[in-house]
Amino acid sequence: MGRIGWLRAAVLGANDGIVSISSLLVGVAAASASRSDILIAGTAGMVAGALSMAAGEYVSVSSQADTEQAELSRERRELETSPVFEEDELTEIYVKRGVEPSVARTVAQQLMTKDALGAHARDELGLIEVLAARPLQAALASASAFAIGALLPLGAAALASTSGLSWTVAAVSLIALIVLGGIAARAGGASVVRGAGRVAFWGMLAMIVTALVGRIFGTVV
Repeated sequence: MGRIGWLRAAVLGANDGIVSISSLLVGVAAASASRSDILIAGTAGMVAGALSMAAGEYVSVSSQADTEQAELSRERRELETSPVFEEDELTEIYVKRGVEPSVARTVAQQLMTKDALGAHARDELGLIEVLAARPLQAALASASAFAIGALLPLGAAALASTSGLSWTVAAVSLIALIVLGGIAARAGGASVVRGAGRVAFWGMLAMIVTALVGRIFGTVV
């Protein structure tokens, strides 16, 4: 749970970097573009994508952080104006969890004496420090992971032969997605096979669709 803040952003960024740039490269290559044009498009996509991921993560996580702070401010005011009601509210929460009413009352009183806001934030609002929104951390993790993920298909495109560029990029990207999905699943305590398969499926679908688009538009143009 302590890793969930940056892990989600990093996995999303790396996955998006691999899928987006590999799909872009395969699509441009399918339109019979030159190697230099393919690499320029991929590099531009990597830079734009990393900045977009950073901005998107920062804005979305900042909104979450603002919401959390607003909830805490409201709870702080209620503790100042209605401490008895807030104690009753906390007691009722513990009773619903199976604690005897008298014990629940004692626990609520003791916790509120030590840290009233912390007790209500945790048990009423479900806000805990380890899961607190960290916009800058999420933005940096997402942007860095996107760039690292994008470098894999870009490197494959730079080293592959012109005739086999699309297949090389697709193969390298698919392997990278399988590894990434497995690592992310393992880190999160989920099924490695399911995590790897899920990421690989959507990545492969994206590359197939963009290849078809590139082939169609390349033929028409």
